[in-house]
Amino acid sequence: MQRRDFIRNASLALAAFGLPSLPACAASRNGQVGLRRLGQPQPFSFATLKGQARALAQAPYQSHKRVLPGRLEALDWDQYQSISYRQDHALWADQPGKFQAKFFHLGLYFHSPVRMFDVVDGQAQELAYDGAAFNYGKSGIRNGELPADLGFAGFRLNTRKDTDRDFAAFLGASYFRAVGKEGQYGQSARGLAIDTGMGRPEEFPDFIAYYLEQPAADSDTIIVYALLDSPSVAGAYRFAITNGDVLLMDIDSALYPRKAIERLGIAPCTSMYQVGENDRRMDWDWRPEIHDTDGLSMWTGAGEWIWRPLCNPRNLRFNMFVDRNPRGFG
Repeated sequence: MQRRDFIRNASLALAAFGLPSLPACAASRNGQVGLRRLGQPQPFSFATLKGQARALAQAPYQSHKRVLPGRLEALDWDQYQSISYRQDHALWADQPGKFQAKFFHLGLYFHSPVRMFDVVDGQAQELAYDGAAFNYGKSGIRNGELPADLGFAGFRLNTRKDTDRDFAAFLGASYFRAVGKEGQYGQSARGLAIDTGMGRPEEFPDFIAYYLEQPAADSDTIIVYALLDSPSVAGAYRFAITNGDVLLMDIDSALYPRKAIERLGIAPCTSMYQVGENDRRMDWDWRPEIHDTDGLSMWTGAGEWIWRPLCNPRNLRFNMFVDRNPRGFG
């Protein structure tokens, strides 16, 4: 993996593709707690987002690289992990629904600001970054010393019954992950994979904007939309996330390539494997296994179960499996 390009001038770059630039002034919705809203609400739908993605793909790619303030660039893992989002600024905290959203701060590995929109009754309005919404813990950063338009890195979803542990999170490039009732994290997913395992650096598309639709008070499903961009492709995504006994994500996507793509992964999974029962090559640690995932499990269209143990070889290795109408994999 190589460091991706990041936003240098998000306002100018995105304004050309139907996303308004950040205004100098922000106004909050009457009586609403939490983050301020920017500008005026605009009509929004999945069709609208597809139109934005199509327009984005028809124009030359513009780098999203942005250099963060030195204090953020220098954060180590523990310092970044000490930064938390304040409950009193959670999105929809004052609404009767079952869900709330909280936002991740930029820093550590996360250098690309992502624009956040609140969608209510088919109208989208951008959420303004506010340093006062964060508790900076042991990071050494004080509220007020960072730029007022810094932006967010991603977001997480909580239930009103449990505002501490999230059940889904979107953070970094096009990465996202979810966790069921058992609370066990493991595999993550990506919106798109481009040229993975090609013997050259793969391309990492970014989700550059999220639209969070406020769910009805009695709904068990929350809808999230995302706008994707990379040198090769732009895209629009719709995530219908149902937080039941088994967490379900129903994902719809529309992709608009800028150029031919040699190897495209449309449902890629990502995890971590260093040492396990099947491979002791990097056995320098006292722990018997170090991984989030130790194998690929596939349920074929013919009903057969296939298990491919993972390993950590010295050289690049990949396996290819052919199936018709696969029932599942993970």
